[in-house]
Parts: sequence; structure tokens; C-alpha cells
Amino acid sequence: MKQIVYLYHTNDVHSHFEHWPQIARFLSERRREHRARNEAMLLFDVGDFLDRVHPITEATRGKANVDLLNDLGYDAVTIGNNEGITLDHDDLDTLYERARFPVVVANLFRRDGVRPPWALPYAVVPVGETFRIGLVGATAPFSHFYESLGWSIAPPFEALQAAVAEVKQQADCIVVLSHLGVNDDEKMAAEIPGIDVILGAHTHHLFPEGKQVNGALLCAAGKYGQYIGVVKLEVEDGRLMRASAAVVDVEPLPRSEEVERHLRCLEQESLARLGAERVAELERDLPLDWFAPSPLVNLLASALREWCEADIGMVNAGVLLEPLAKGPVTKKDVHRICPHPLNPCKVKLRGAELKEIILEASTERMKHLRFKGFGFRGEVMGEMVYDGVDIERELEEDGAWHVRRITVHGKPLDPERLYEVATTDMFAIGHFYPQIQRAVEKTYYMPEFLRDVLAWKLAR
Repeated sequence: MKQIVYLYHTNDVHSHFEHWPQIARFLSERRREHRARNEAMLLFDVGDFLDRVHPITEATRGKANVDLLNDLGYDAVTIGNNEGITLDHDDLDTLYERARFPVVVANLFRRDGVRPPWALPYAVVPVGETFRIGLVGATAPFSHFYESLGWSIAPPFEALQAAVAEVKQQADCIVVLSHLGVNDDEKMAAEIPGIDVILGAHTHHLFPEGKQVNGALLCAAGKYGQYIGVVKLEVEDGRLMRASAAVVDVEPLPRSEEVERHLRCLEQESLARLGAERVAELERDLPLDWFAPSPLVNLLASALREWCEADIGMVNAGVLLEPLAKGPVTKKDVHRICPHPLNPCKVKLRGAELKEIILEASTERMKHLRFKGFGFRGEVMGEMVYDGVDIERELEEDGAWHVRRITVHGKPLDPERLYEVATTDMFAIGHFYPQIQRAVEKTYYMPEFLRDVLAWKLAR
């Protein structure tokens, strides 16, 4: 008996709901078409479906995102780092309490080593009478962050090997929901036997026709809901004979007006909820300049230094998107101007290393760097602004400003002294400043974001 099974998958949507009305209509129509042809259809998300950059996600702590997945009848999901480490422990522990689908993530545990009841190492999905799909999931092991939030994250390959070995006894086809990234997916296919399909995520890669590695079909659908992945499984007498992959470009698809209206209502309700929570009353405007020190970013640098009890505060002006005007400030305002899921971080640096960072940060290339990732959701890096550091610059013949002298709290920078520098975690995990990335002593402050630290300072 021949059978066709279709697997649809999304990944790294990051609360980019601008494409959700198209995705919703397309998947609903496909479900009806497959049902009419007596074909099986399953639908999965591979993590980072939520992102607290969006007010809907911020106001509901991701629960509205789970409702959207319910509305489309998702069959299973795994978590990404945005679910795992941008929510505090209780928010993640209750995120899926209304979910009508299993969450498969084999490498997440409570601090005592016990699995949370909502996180399954695997699930078995029967498709018809003779074919069963074993689903296994794993997420990127940001160990320090998970531990700071009260979780324990296991090495994903060890957890996957155990889960695959167990579910193979119960299923005819093994599908992995992997929020590990393309390099780990290729390594997984090479090292863990028995996997048929890997649905990938995390590195925002796109495989328009899939990629075969050691008998496993690797699939991925890019980012931000721009594509939907489709896997076609051809089954004969309960055995998988062939698997093929494709992606669907969402941009030209028709939109669901009903879903658009629903999202508009959700956003209005979320903004109203955030706007009802007052943070502070400003007696004067706080201007902002991305390419020079200005009152608002100066305040954030000072707040970071105080919050982390450090010698120096250091933050790039681009993390603040707009100035604040005199008058009441609400959580809606603070979220609007600082939407990034970035945490404070304290790092110990020698004076010589700090000088290298200051020199690199003062270059026009770094100030005008445009990028997305490592939690940054802004437009441009901007000027690096310091609290506790004074920099004397002079204009030289080449027309550029050059650093002439650096002092820390009025004293010359000591190249051998260790300084405690409060900054953002994107510099600790990103590649911008190797001196910070490779530093041995780092302290992450969680679950607070930069905007929480700014709100705390404004309230004071």
C-alpha cells in the first residue's frame, strides 16, 4: 500500500507577524486539500517562533504566540533560544500550558536534573494504520544562560542519541526538530544513525531543495516566516521509500483578512497593557544621538555600571532607537525605544584590552556597522558610550579624530590592571570585540533586559 505524507515546517519566525496572515491562509488551504485527497499532513515549528521585540510577545510573555500555533493546528514544536533564555523561569515553565501540541526538546531539564513535564524527549505520531513518525527535538546549549535562569541544558548530541535510540523501537521514520544550526545538523546526520529527516533552524539557513547528508534529508526554511518548508514522504507498506524537500515563498501568497484583524486586535490590546504600566515621570527631555554621547545613552551607560556594580559602564548608542520626551514614561515607551532581548553582562578586562576595544569602537566602520543578531534588533551599532571613562581626542591631518588619552575615574588607564566593565551580552557572545568574547570572567545578569535596567534608572 502506497501512502504520501506531507510535513510542513516553520522556523525562526521571531514574532515577524507581517507574514502570518499569508502563512495561516496557505496552511489552512493546504490542510483542506490534503484531507480531500486522503493525504496525511503534519505541521511543525523548529523554535524561535517568539521574540520579545514584538509588543504582542512582550505583553503576553509569548502566550499569544502559542495561541497562534494552536489556531493553525501545529502538531509539535521545539524551543529555540528565544523561548529558552529570553523568558524568566516561570514564564517558560508556563508558556505552553494552553498548547494543544507536544513540545519535544530532549536536552532541557530542571536544575535538579528532572525533565519539566511539558518538555518531552520525543513523541510518536501515528500516520494512518501502518506508519509512525518518531519526533525528536533539541535546542542550542547556551549553558550559562540556562543555568542563570534555573534550568540545566544537556549536550544536545548525547540527548539526541539516547532519544533516537529509544524512539526507533516505536517508529518507522525519525524526524528531528533541531534548533542547533546548520553545522550541527550536518554533524548530527553524519554521527547519529537512523535519522531520516532533520528540520533545521537557529542559523536562519535556507535549503530550497533540502540537502542529503549520510542518508538524512536536511531541511530549513530561512527566517522571519519568509518561507514555509515542505517535505514529501513517500511510504510503501509502512516503510519510508523516499523523502524530498521544497520551500514555498510566502511573499506572493494571498492573505487571510480574518487573521490580519486578529493580529491588529492583539497588538492594540498588548500596547494598551504596556502603556498602562508607568515607569517614571521625566522632568526634562532625554535626547538621543546614535553617533555621539547624548543624555539618554549616557543614562543607560550609568545604569549598567550601577546595576552590575562595575568600574565602567559601556554601551553602544544604537541599542536605543528613539529619545524620551518630558512627561510620563510607560513600559510601552521603554519597550519601543529598547526592544532587544539583550541582558546586562559584566566582564573583567585588562587595561590594555580595554584600550584596544575603545580604539576599535571609535572607528567609523564600527560606528556605522549595520547588523542583526546576537539579540540586537536595531539598525546600526552607533557610538560607544562610557560611564567612568574619559577619552581625549584630537583632530589630525588625515581629517580623523584620534584617541590621545584615556582616563578611568580621573586616573590614567593602567594597561595591567583588571577593570570590571558592565556592557551587553551581545559583546560577550558576538564576534565584535574578541577581547570580550574570549574573556574568562563573565557574569550574566538575568532575566533582566537592558530595558529593565533603563526603567530602573529612570524610576530612580
